[in-house]
Amino acid sequence: MSRRKLGDDMIIQKFGGAAMRDRTMRRLCIERIQDGLNVHNQVIVVVSAIGREESPYSTDRLLTITPDFEVGTAAWDLAASCGELIASAVLSAELAKLGIQNKVMHSNNSGLQTTGTFGNATIHRVETSYIDKALQTQQCLIVPGFQGMNTTGDYMTLGRGGSDLTAIVLGSSLGASCVEFFKDVPGVMSADPNVVEDAVKYDSLTIDEFIPLLDCDRPVIQKRAALYAKKTAIPLCVKGIAVSEEGTWIIPSTE
Repeated sequence: MSRRKLGDDMIIQKFGGAAMRDRTMRRLCIERIQDGLNVHNQVIVVVSAIGREESPYSTDRLLTITPDFEVGTAAWDLAASCGELIASAVLSAELAKLGIQNKVMHSNNSGLQTTGTFGNATIHRVETSYIDKALQTQQCLIVPGFQGMNTTGDYMTLGRGGSDLTAIVLGSSLGASCVEFFKDVPGVMSADPNVVEDAVKYDSLTIDEFIPLLDCDRPVIQKRAALYAKKTAIPLCVKGIAVSEEGTWIIPSTE
């Protein structure tokens, strides 16, 4: 997948399940989207499913509808992909209510073409023409994370944390200036602030410094996604959802 060069006109913003979990938190998401639009010409938003675990629209909860869902099957992936579709529709409606026009790019319109196995698919191509056309009339697009479609039209999911990969692959393919990840911490921390009281935020890290920090139970982004960012040399920024301030920049290595 080649990367186009569009300067600073576009950014990707990724919001996870915690950021999407309720209307109050989504209002913070919308504030960050507006911040992005104030600085850049276009913002593409990638969302995870609403909430986590026992939240009614989380991926985990959707997959409990029947015990007959089996991991690695087309039916499992179809059900699993619904969480991000619901999240996209909800955020789209709330943005529009506040006067921010937008369009959801789902199914084939996302351009994310997948291959491999259900439950752990690989994005092998991004057909950017659908998004290019939408950007002619829209400044804000929403893409459901965690999923793509194979050549026979089946939804395929990208593994746990796959929305991070969605964001970075789109950012690289579309020539975005950076990919922003919004979290419940102000950036990449030296330790878990819930455990270590004097944990500090890194202002910047190289991608090679960042990747080893992802070998933990709760990585700040998916390691597979970070490795793709290293391969394509796209800058990342991890920010706090609750405040409009600089987070931690993850910059490409100079080697």
